[in-house]
Amino acid sequence: MILTLLILILLIGGAAAWAAERKSPLWSRGIALGAVTLDLLLVVGQWAALRHAPEFLKPGAWLVETRAEWIPQFGVSFHLGMDGLSLLLLALTFFLGALSVACSWSEIQKRVGFFHFNLLWVLAGIAGVFTALDLFLFYFFWEMMLIPMYLLIVIWGHERRVYSAIKFFLFTQASGLLMLIAILTLQFLHFKQTGARSFDYSDLLNVAMTPRAAMLLMLVPEASLRFAPVAMALGVVGILYGAILAFAQTDLKRLVAYTSVSHLGFVVLGIYSWNAWAMQGAVMQMICHGLSTGALFVLVGLLYERIHTRDLRRMGGLWSAAPRIGAMAMFFAMASLGLPGLGNFIAEFLVLLGAYHVSVWMTALAGIGLVGATIYSLSLMQRAFHGPAEEAWSFADLSAREWAVLGAMAAALVWLGLYPQPVLHAAAPIVESLEKIGSALPGFFMR
Repeated sequence: MILTLLILILLIGGAAAWAAERKSPLWSRGIALGAVTLDLLLVVGQWAALRHAPEFLKPGAWLVETRAEWIPQFGVSFHLGMDGLSLLLLALTFFLGALSVACSWSEIQKRVGFFHFNLLWVLAGIAGVFTALDLFLFYFFWEMMLIPMYLLIVIWGHERRVYSAIKFFLFTQASGLLMLIAILTLQFLHFKQTGARSFDYSDLLNVAMTPRAAMLLMLVPEASLRFAPVAMALGVVGILYGAILAFAQTDLKRLVAYTSVSHLGFVVLGIYSWNAWAMQGAVMQMICHGLSTGALFVLVGLLYERIHTRDLRRMGGLWSAAPRIGAMAMFFAMASLGLPGLGNFIAEFLVLLGAYHVSVWMTALAGIGLVGATIYSLSLMQRAFHGPAEEAWSFADLSAREWAVLGAMAAALVWLGLYPQPVLHAAAPIVESLEKIGSALPGFFMR
């Protein structure tokens, strides 16, 4: 029931925030913040209640599960489940969601209620994607998330926002349609073999497929293992390509965006290395990336609101104008390059350690990406906050609210860097089950 409640709180909270704008924008902001914070507290409470339960460490077990019939004639059910990995991702989603509402508290002045409606419905869609165990329901939440995201970009974006929104929508729709084709094909195969219609994850796991069909659908472990060397190579290319493009940017927002490409390359490398170290590192990287890169995007937005430019060629000497912004930028830049003591270091170290046991040369190439991260992170600080000031900048430093938002993200990264055990503990069952699958089919990797 709690999983349904998490989604309903966001859906109802979003509608209430939109309606409350008639009374006051402050009511819209308060309702939105309250709804997301309530979800965060529920997830953290669930984490605290279940962390000592026997099923918490049992591979393949669902910590919480909810199921009800929805469209039985087509085999569609409202089936939600949460394991340790989805628990972590839900906690991250609601933590960043609450900070997003707080960060935009005074920046969003146009159609405040509708903004928070779309933001909370995006979060509801994400929560559904992380918990859906019926593939039709998964696709439903995926599509539900795209419309409010499109509206957020097209209404509250900056220059070329219409172009960006259309491009975002087309790319995500194209990939979504490919996913839908795969889901429908899998369902048809299941119907052909059993005579029963079902989109349920547990039922579709047992569908027998030829190696060709499995590779095309990419839904069985053997196909993923055979694809692993290609995926690892793509991950390494992403690490290096993202780092090179990040260093070449003159737009601060684009620079941060390309660092994200590089960091997510470590996630791909870790997942397809198929061992516990690397996959634990991939989980840590997803969480730490959400915090460090999310914070850098917040800083980009704060600077743009103050100086109305993201062009690094016009910046320089910003530290003297806003030392607190500079200090926070330095902290998150250091997190981005993998400074020991912060969560990103733990994540990248585990990925590289695990990948080393699979492919030495891919690990060596990925290690070069860490050098690239150091170069683009320090370059960002030098070009934006140090060096000669092209213009005589004078603007407000961090407010107490902005300081609290960034401070919370910084504290989370320090906690993950010094004590990552709760995250590793929560992810251990799913990592263990995937490692067993990988070890059962050796011979795909060469050192």
